[in-house]
Amino acid sequence: MGKIISIANQKGGVGKTTTAINLAAALAILEKKVLLVDCDPQANSTTGIGIREGDSLKDLYNVLVDDDKASSAIIPTDIENLYLLPSSIDLVGAEIELVNKERREFILQRHLNEIKGDFDYIFIDCLPSLGLLTINALTASDSVLIPVQCEIFSLEGLGKLKNTISLVKSQLNEKLEIEGIVLSMYDKRLRMAKLVVEEVTNGVTDRVFNTIIHRNSKIGEAPSVGQPVILYDAACKGTTNFLNLAYELLQNNDDSIHPLMNNDKPVMNK
Repeated sequence: MGKIISIANQKGGVGKTTTAINLAAALAILEKKVLLVDCDPQANSTTGIGIREGDSLKDLYNVLVDDDKASSAIIPTDIENLYLLPSSIDLVGAEIELVNKERREFILQRHLNEIKGDFDYIFIDCLPSLGLLTINALTASDSVLIPVQCEIFSLEGLGKLKNTISLVKSQLNEKLEIEGIVLSMYDKRLRMAKLVVEEVTNGVTDRVFNTIIHRNSKIGEAPSVGQPVILYDAACKGTTNFLNLAYELLQNNDDSIHPLMNNDKPVMNK
């Protein structure tokens, strides 16, 4: 059975979608079968991975609201082993339309459980708000991966998100755990960034990934051509960061790694 991981933070602009796209792509390159679920009406994961509006006949809206099977909306991407359950602007209305549905918090869980065994990992890119879509994502997940931008305001958002996760765990999904915290947008030239890294590393009891995602122009450019950074520039710092993050996630889950990775293990970088 695959593992379902929500990538979430109630604060916007911390790198959720960037992490979702590039971590999913890196794991696919490492020969894991991966599904990326775009749970944000802005559909940035969808376009950022090269799927334009209208490329798919169905999306997450049809699954949640029309009760279509998730398998009918999943489409392949340009990366072997990487699949997408796309989003669209229609998802804006889903929160209102789901309100009167029976067991509304469990709709996504029910649909993903039907396909969970077909994938090694399923990542859900959550929107930056605590609404019914995010609650559905957390209820459906085994764990939550939390990107935290290396700035002081991100630490405030981290506390609020952990409270939300605790609430969901106590009332809706008792198996929900924190997969780990990923520090992103790190600029070693900035004193504040270093202070945030120190505070999170020393002051947070949850797992903090050793791999830190640096600020890198190639990461920012890649979505403009609808590609993960690993396709856009395989040799750049951003690609190395996300491959290392994928490798570390596999280690944390005691998952097998492609033999080539065992022979040439990436160096965890900060």
